[in-house]
Amino acid sequence: MRIFKSLHASWAHCTTGLCMGTALATGPLLLCLSTPALAAGDDASLDALEQQISRIQSEQRALQKALVSVQKQIAAHRTVAHAGNAAAHHGAGGAHQIASLEAADHEAGIAVASAEHGEEANSTRPAHFGGNGHLRATGPDAQPSFSGMEDTPTVESVVGHRAEDVISRLAENGVGPHSRETAGAQAAGALGDHGVFHMGPVTLILGGFIDASAVEANRHTASGTFNFWQATPFKNEPRYHTDNFDGSARYSRLSLMARGNVDKYSTISGVFEMDFGAGAATTDAYESNSYAFRLRQAYLAYDNSKENFHFLAGQAWSMLTPGRVGIIPRQESLPETIESSMLAGQTWSRQLQFRFVKDFLNHRLWTGLSIENSATLYSLNNFTAGSSDGQVVLPTGQTVTVGSDGTGLTNNALFPNEIAPDVIGKIAWDPHWGHYEVEGILHFPHDRVSTLGGGKNHTAVGGGGGGSMILPVIPHKVEVRLAGLAGYGIGRYGSVLLPDATLKSNGAPSPLFSLQGTAGIIAHPNPLIDVYGYFGYQQAGRSYFSEGGQAYGYGNPAYNNTGCYTELSGNCAAGSNIHSVMEATVGAWYRFLKGRYGTVEAGVQLAYSRIHAWDGNGGAPDTSLSELFMDFRYLPFQ
Repeated sequence: MRIFKSLHASWAHCTTGLCMGTALATGPLLLCLSTPALAAGDDASLDALEQQISRIQSEQRALQKALVSVQKQIAAHRTVAHAGNAAAHHGAGGAHQIASLEAADHEAGIAVASAEHGEEANSTRPAHFGGNGHLRATGPDAQPSFSGMEDTPTVESVVGHRAEDVISRLAENGVGPHSRETAGAQAAGALGDHGVFHMGPVTLILGGFIDASAVEANRHTASGTFNFWQATPFKNEPRYHTDNFDGSARYSRLSLMARGNVDKYSTISGVFEMDFGAGAATTDAYESNSYAFRLRQAYLAYDNSKENFHFLAGQAWSMLTPGRVGIIPRQESLPETIESSMLAGQTWSRQLQFRFVKDFLNHRLWTGLSIENSATLYSLNNFTAGSSDGQVVLPTGQTVTVGSDGTGLTNNALFPNEIAPDVIGKIAWDPHWGHYEVEGILHFPHDRVSTLGGGKNHTAVGGGGGGSMILPVIPHKVEVRLAGLAGYGIGRYGSVLLPDATLKSNGAPSPLFSLQGTAGIIAHPNPLIDVYGYFGYQQAGRSYFSEGGQAYGYGNPAYNNTGCYTELSGNCAAGSNIHSVMEATVGAWYRFLKGRYGTVEAGVQLAYSRIHAWDGNGGAPDTSLSELFMDFRYLPFQ
């Protein structure tokens, strides 16, 4: 109150109005307050004056925010224009301008946020404008922006503010990155535009969602929204004849990305992604439903646009997983389905890898080599168990060791012997229409055959090849996806998890033939709705031998299937000798709430699966599974 009395004494000559000079980004602005004549000690008049000043200060902040928004739009428009001109000539300048646009969006966003909190738009992290109207980003987390000339950016990092967006703009393949609200993007780990924080030169980006999903199925599979097709009951089991409802929030997800600029050409980033999908010894379905926190992804990525080189180390989606653009993380082409097992025949794995990628022709041609963690999934039908887990006894009496149970900090499950990592190569091509990939893999199943006093190691060579494509029938509206993989000893790379190998009569690994493929059509009729339909297929070959009247191996025609159609009959080997699994599914997502608070969406999916066993004594049984999936999901960062 004393301050206002002092002001009144100083401006006594203005009895009907009070004039105050303020400064905005556009220059001085004279604000005049019409107030009643102020008399000494007139508290009511002083209160009225204080309220008007407060109102004007609020309007000033709003004007600052509006001004920064307009300046941001002008800068973005001009930068896009420059980027378009550069891209038309296929020059590296296109990458420069787009990275400059990302920095402009980022810094202007900070300025707007500052204005919302009553700060000057050019306070701690200013967004300066040069004489030509281009936004120049400054501050500890900004990209380098100019070298001498006002309109000549030297930013060359293709990773910029959002790696996947920048590269897809350069590629112009009609496919583009995932829309981040789509389930396919969420599965891949794509990050949104909210939840971005800055700690000096490092940017932290939050991701994830709260998920409430459920399934109604006509068989009791006890696997929730995760389909483990090999456990689908045949008619001999009571579970075949009863339906099942199951739901949980266990697939809710959290992710964090930390990113920093090494120099004007390169960026380093690290990603964590976790959910609660793992079961634990203390989990129960009656009271606590306390599922275990589990690691999905944890990797670092280095990108250098001067050399067009990209490196990834850590646990991430296998490079065999189909992609949408280039060979980059968080842009894997994954189904929009609700089921957490995604789709029968889908090629994928999440595992440790060291990935080396080089791109050419202005980010249109990509080549990649990935050294990835290996694992062999064995089928050991009818072999007698050895003295420890991971051992079986041959008809000759020899012991075969294919692995051992985990010890120490590793879970008590079978871990196979592996002599070498899997070696994966991929070539990706992004012309002006569509995305195309070809890939190959080498895998080396390994075991040891022992007798008393000695033994022999055996190593087989498996592997195969395949590819994928995305055809943007109506760019960013309707797309067709096709993918497939075939080879020997690579069944674990499919969602059905059919075996990779069995044993020969001498105990050596026998890689099984594997074939898997998917086809889908996905439509985005408007920004709020996604509609999809998929067909997936996966099959395993057979390898077997018989000795002493006993059948061994996988798919042996001497296996007993005579009781597969009789309830409570134990004579059914079909469940451990699956030949093929087919799934057809349709579904849709609707985003019924979307704003600065994030996105809330609901989804529904209908799925039908059919499982065929290898023929044996009693025929080739089959079974089926029909499911209705439902999901509500809140994405606060999308």
